[in-house]
Amino acid sequence: MTYQEALAYVHSICWRGSRPGLSRITELLHRLQNPQESLRCIHVAGTNGKGSVCAMLSSILRAEGYRVGLFVSPFLRDFKERIQFNGQPIPAARFAEITAQVRPLAETMEDPPTEFELITAIGFLYFAQENCDFVILEAGMGGRLDSTNVISSPVLSVVTGVDFDHMAFLGNTLSQIAFEKAGIFKKGCPAVFGGGAPEAEVVIRQEAEKKQAPLWVADRARLQAIDAGLSGITFDFIPWQRLHLALLGIYQPENAAIALTAVEVLRAHNVTISDDAVRRGMAQVVWPARFELVSETPTVIFDGGHNAQGVAACIRSMRRYFPDEKVCILSGVMQDKAYQTMAEEIAQIARSVYTVTPGNPRALDAEAYAAVFRNLHVPAQAFDSVETGVAAAYRAAKEQNCPLLILGSLYAYGDVMDALEALKKAENG
Repeated sequence: MTYQEALAYVHSICWRGSRPGLSRITELLHRLQNPQESLRCIHVAGTNGKGSVCAMLSSILRAEGYRVGLFVSPFLRDFKERIQFNGQPIPAARFAEITAQVRPLAETMEDPPTEFELITAIGFLYFAQENCDFVILEAGMGGRLDSTNVISSPVLSVVTGVDFDHMAFLGNTLSQIAFEKAGIFKKGCPAVFGGGAPEAEVVIRQEAEKKQAPLWVADRARLQAIDAGLSGITFDFIPWQRLHLALLGIYQPENAAIALTAVEVLRAHNVTISDDAVRRGMAQVVWPARFELVSETPTVIFDGGHNAQGVAACIRSMRRYFPDEKVCILSGVMQDKAYQTMAEEIAQIARSVYTVTPGNPRALDAEAYAAVFRNLHVPAQAFDSVETGVAAAYRAAKEQNCPLLILGSLYAYGDVMDALEALKKAENG
């Protein structure tokens, strides 16, 4: 089986929307002799910030010299990004080899696995074969019924925060959503909560107590002296001082507080992590598409904020870096998101908006999205393709000498970067 054949098989799995539940992944992993049972997993769920926290923990543990697996979603430009070992995507040949091993077992199941469950199984098998010291495991959606929750005894469970998203599956209140996120807690296994709404924290604490999971809540009051620039952020998290974070979003120190609290808990459970590894890991962390500076002239920032909370955090970052300045916006969103609320946030800093339809069946039509902005009295144009939208927005930012912010969906990242690279290449002859 070639890599392309393996990828085609994974994508061909009959997909009937999300099908939460652990029965299929449990059976598939049993057929594979349960590779996940040999892994020391750090399980991370949460509405926003979980990818950044995963990236920080992976970078810190690798700086200490550990062999680290990282399982994340979605991918940005290359499918192999979803399964990483020591900072590198799974090699194409290994993905094909493991998929060929998993396929006959999956195809003979009475209730076959979903695409995400198949990828989860491939990831576990790869990490076991690489003898990972730790696996950082990002939950796909929710937590309780997510296929990653098949692990029985994580080294640590982390819920970064709770906000409104995926309500059709997770519930319409913060209490209901918190219950789903806290479903990753396991009996006797330590847990970290990033804090947030009291309504959510009550449920998080209750579920931790039920599972007899010792709970630490990240104390954001320990965050001090935050100095943000386009080369990174320096901050204190008492007792750590002058930590440099390579990521830019003004919301990232809050994610760092969660990651550093996780480090403290791991240390308390006899995991060796030096202060030097913490410093180097934070300074070297790479996590694209989260308030990423993708061009300096003109200034172009891509942020993957794709729900109301994420967009609001992005707008706060823009105000910190570009106070009192209106900017050009390129945006595309999913139709099942609170796009009216998201547009109202974006409108606060927008001088003009360029809308596109991301490459996903759930995407909101660009013209319908543009109409939302026009109703908010913001000039908006819709474009038939990401390429033409990027070209128009990029040109406007250059002509008006203002920053360009691209946000609304991670699914557009690959197409946006391809278009930007083509424009830069044309400029440079």
